[in-house]
Amino acid sequence: MVPEHSDASEADTAALALKILVAGGFGVGKTTLVGAVSEIRPLRTEELLSEAGQSVDDTGGVSQKVTTTVAMDFGRITIRSGLSLYLFGTPGQDRFWFLWDELSQGALGAVVLADTRRLEDCFPAVDYFEHRHIPFVVAVNCFAGARTYGAHDVSRALDLDQGTPVVLCDARDRASGKEVLIRLVEYAGRMHTARLLNSVG
Repeated sequence: MVPEHSDASEADTAALALKILVAGGFGVGKTTLVGAVSEIRPLRTEELLSEAGQSVDDTGGVSQKVTTTVAMDFGRITIRSGLSLYLFGTPGQDRFWFLWDELSQGALGAVVLADTRRLEDCFPAVDYFEHRHIPFVVAVNCFAGARTYGAHDVSRALDLDQGTPVVLCDARDRASGKEVLIRLVEYAGRMHTARLLNSVG
């Protein structure tokens, strides 16, 4: 006889796991964000920057950077009981863009990290997700010494679609990164619900 309140009945409540991409330009803090929020040891595919890559890797503004992601970063965070996010950090350089289509399959949405010192570097990621109708938020990584801009200024500079969230964050801080992810999940949920209602109507 199975008890009324058994472990089996609790296990029947399936945990929800969502796939999230973390994108943006070279050296903007994608690996840092994934590492800061992940509750497991993150998988990283970083290699040292080489002289051969100097002609294609623009280190302006990030001269202290000595490594680069060549495939992806991977981490996991539990937002609340029953809801986990699997994070996939994309490589920032153009030559690795062939990986993006593979990584974006089945993604709920994306975080586009931005650096106001090199704001133009996140244009390709913004265009990518807009053209594929993948919900995303822009998270401005507030680097020390960088000029501070408001969310409205960043939204206007990037010519974002109306309603696309822009949030300020510190990619090194777990609580800050978690807030960005919660904002994305909420926004993506609203977008998917609206599309479902439109398709039914």
